Amino acid sequence: MSRGLKIGGHLDRYVGRLYFASYATAFMVMIGLFLILDMASNLDDYLRTWKDGGTAPIGLVVRYYLLNIPFVFLQVGPFVTLVAGLYTGSRLLKHSEVTAALGAGVGTHRLLAPVFLGSVACGALMFGLRELASTPLGRQRDAAKYVLEHERYDEVYNELWLRDLNQNLVHIGEFRPLAGTPPAPEIRALQTTPLPTNTEHTTIIEADGARYETRNGVTAWWLQNGWVRDVLQNVDKQKVVDRLQGFEFTPGLVLAANRATENPTELSYREARELSRRDPDDRRYRMLMQYDFAFPLSNVVLLCIGLPYLMRRSRGKPIEGVIAGSVLCIFYFATDFVMKNLGLQGELDPYLAAWLPIVAFGSLGIASYVTMDS
Repeated sequence: MSRGLKIGGHLDRYVGRLYFASYATAFMVMIGLFLILDMASNLDDYLRTWKDGGTAPIGLVVRYYLLNIPFVFLQVGPFVTLVAGLYTGSRLLKHSEVTAALGAGVGTHRLLAPVFLGSVACGALMFGLRELASTPLGRQRDAAKYVLEHERYDEVYNELWLRDLNQNLVHIGEFRPLAGTPPAPEIRALQTTPLPTNTEHTTIIEADGARYETRNGVTAWWLQNGWVRDVLQNVDKQKVVDRLQGFEFTPGLVLAANRATENPTELSYREARELSRRDPDDRRYRMLMQYDFAFPLSNVVLLCIGLPYLMRRSRGKPIEGVIAGSVLCIFYFATDFVMKNLGLQGELDPYLAAWLPIVAFGSLGIASYVTMDS
């Protein structure tokens, strides 16, 4: 009978609704728990009186926590998927619906198909959310957090380094995402230095400052007291320049380079790829590119590990299966954490650091899923 079971039929819709309700509940509980823990640690600091006598607006605090929700989800999404799947399976076991399905010829694998389909959708959502939300929402979240932590609205990032498309070094003394009137990205103390091995690009550019804006139809970094000289010529042969040329980078790339230092796992695949293209010797970026693909798959891996332990307890106490599956998943997160940090430190091959937890625990999960009572 399971072969003739209509895809998307009444049974699939019933299990799908049950999983969706479980996911919504698990999402609110997990996200709420993380936000409460963060508030317990930082809210007093965010609301304290500033040195100049002012205080952070309540609306800014609320805005920060709302903007932080997508990034909390990107950290705990697979665990939300696991909890929702285990709760769905427990409900089916509690009301003897698994036994009824087996008696009607519907195998456990077919019964739980909507749950695994949902986990695939959650993985795709995580990847898409990171790509779409990392830059716009992350920028707004970081700006709000800066005000709350530094007790000022003038956002400044100091001592930043990045590379241009020719891998030449760019040093930024200070970077202000919005400064002046009208507001525009601004740099103070800019210096570009070509690599010693780059014989095609031998100019050094220095400037007291630069603004990224459009002048005469050209959008570029417009320099303040800018000088350019050729490192192969005499130092006295310098000339004044008003626009940065030959060292291409955008304000967004500067912020991405800063985020790569402070919160590297929040980089999107596109940001990590662009940074890696400019600095191919930095193994962190290659690891992050792989990790952006690998980590969303843990939604499926955790279900493959946890659900079989639950379903084997159909004649016993489901809670024992939930505990056993959860313990294995904790080991997965611990392994993922260790591998990720080793990869970010450059002590492990980027591919191995990103994919080892998925391959190892995924193999265990597939074996458990295939041998699950059906």
